[in-house]
Amino acid sequence: MIENISGEAIAAMVRQALQEDMIREEDTLLLFQDMDCLASRIAHLTSCFPATTLHALAIKSNPLIRLLEFTKGLGTGVEAATMGEISIALHTGYLPRQIVFDSPAKTYADLTFALQSGVHVNIDNLEEARRIDSLLKNISSNSTFGIRINPQVGYGSILESSVADDYSKFGVPVKTRRRELEEAFINYPWLTGVHLHVGSQGCAMEMLVEGVGILYDFVLQINEIRKAKYGNTISVFDIGGGLPISYHSGQVPPRMEDYVTALKERAPLLFGGQGTGRQADSRGEACLASTGLQEKGLRIITEFGRWVYVNSGFTVSRIEYVKQDPGIKTAMIHAGADLFVRECLSPSNWHHEYSVLDSHGQLKTGKDDTCYNLAGPLCFSGDIVAKNVTLPEVEPGDLLVVHDTGGYTFSMWSRYNSRQTPRILGWQDGKLSILKERENLDDLIRFWG
Repeated sequence: MIENISGEAIAAMVRQALQEDMIREEDTLLLFQDMDCLASRIAHLTSCFPATTLHALAIKSNPLIRLLEFTKGLGTGVEAATMGEISIALHTGYLPRQIVFDSPAKTYADLTFALQSGVHVNIDNLEEARRIDSLLKNISSNSTFGIRINPQVGYGSILESSVADDYSKFGVPVKTRRRELEEAFINYPWLTGVHLHVGSQGCAMEMLVEGVGILYDFVLQINEIRKAKYGNTISVFDIGGGLPISYHSGQVPPRMEDYVTALKERAPLLFGGQGTGRQADSRGEACLASTGLQEKGLRIITEFGRWVYVNSGFTVSRIEYVKQDPGIKTAMIHAGADLFVRECLSPSNWHHEYSVLDSHGQLKTGKDDTCYNLAGPLCFSGDIVAKNVTLPEVEPGDLLVVHDTGGYTFSMWSRYNSRQTPRILGWQDGKLSILKERENLDDLIRFWG
C-alpha cells in the first residue's frame, strides 16, 4: 500500500502536466489526486475486513463526482452528512443500501427524504428516534436504522477532532443515558444498528478500539433481550472511521491490519470469531449462542475518509513573490485559508511536508539559510499556511508542493475574497485527466447571484 507520495513521484507528475499543457498560465493553483494510490489504499482497507463489510467513505472528505464514480467502481459505499451529500451519492450511482446518512441536526424534511430514498440512517439522539418512529407510521421505507452512541472514552490530542469525551455534541452518551438507550432498543423493533465515532487524527488506535469494545458489550446485553422479544437482533455495527494517518513521510502511522487485529481481540464476534471479548468469563457459551452477532446478515460499516483520501493527493501553487524581512522570508502563494482552513486557524495541530519545484517541474534541493513563512492570498493576517519552514532557496515562478492534501482541503473551500476554484487533475496508469475544471468568472458570478 502507498503511504505518502514521494517528492520525486510528484515532480514527475507535475513535469508531465507541464509538458501536456495541463498547467496553464491561469493555473496558479492545482490539486492532484493519484488514483493509483487511492485504489491501493482502498484495496488494503477492504482486505483487512470481512467481505460483507460496507466501507462507507466519508463524502465530506472529498465530494468530487469523478472520484466518487471511481471509488464506487472499487466497491465502496459512502457516508453522507447532509441531504445534499445523499443527492450527490444517488446522482453518482450509489444504491441506497450503499449510503449511510449521519447528521446531528436532521430535519423532518431530511428524515422524510432519507426514508423515501431507503438509505441507512444513523440516528443522533433519542428525540430523532421518536421522530422516525412517528414518520414510519406513514412512510413505507426500506431504510435500516442505527443509533449513534457516545462511548465516552475521552479526548484525543486534537480537541476539535475528538468527539467521544464525557460531553460531545454527537450521539447519546452511554454512561449517563444507558437506561434510555436500552429502552429505545426494546421499544423500537426497527432499530437494529449501533454507530460510534471516537474522532480522527489525534485519537490513538487504542481509543478507537475501546470505543468499539464498549458498544460491543452493550450489544451483547441488548441482543439477549431483543431476541426474546422480537426474534431479531442488532444486525448493523458501524465502527466509524478515525484511524490516524501520517502527514510526514518519516513517521509510521498505525497500520490498518493492526487495528483490525485489536478489534478482533476486543470484539471477536464482529469478525465471526469465537468468544465474547471481555464478557467471556461472565457470559460464556450461553451468551455466544444468544447474541445473534454470528447470524447471517450482520453487517459491519466503516466510515473512513481521511485514511483513504489524504495521502493520495497533493497541492501545487505557483510562488508569486518572495518578500524579505529580517530573519524571515515570506513566499506568497495562491492557497491559504480558502483551502487550508485548519492549518491556518490551528497551526499547532496540522502540519504538512513541503517540496519546491522549479518552473520546469524539477525538484529543488539544498536548504536556504533563512526560513520561510508560506502566506496565502486572502485579506486577513491569519492567512498563513505555515511559519518558519525550511526550504531550498525559492524564487518567483517556482512551484510549492503541499503534500498529503487529498482530503479535507477542497471540500472545505471558502468563498472569502471570491477566488476561483482550481483545476483538479487525476493521475492513473501514467496518464493525467481533468477531474474538475477551474472555475470561470461567469460561474463565480452565478454563485453569488
